Amino acid sequence: MIVVPLTCRFLLTKASSRSEQEAQVKQAETDAGQRPGTTSSDAERLAALEREVRELRRANQILRSAASFFAAELDRPSR
Repeated sequence: MIVVPLTCRFLLTKASSRSEQEAQVKQAETDAGQRPGTTSSDAERLAALEREVRELRRANQILRSAASFFAAELDRPSR
């Protein structure tokens, strides 16, 4: 018999299929430390860090483009 944490019972009543219920039970067990795997909070933090990395890479690319544009402007002879 699977012991379901009280916090997960509400979610189980909202689930539409057995596989969704099983996935929620597994995730609840992982979050409670009863099963190995990535906890929900770790997954959320990882996703946030991945978004931040994408934003920083994009900002770096923009800055590189701007730097090369202005460097080219400085290399042109004055009129």
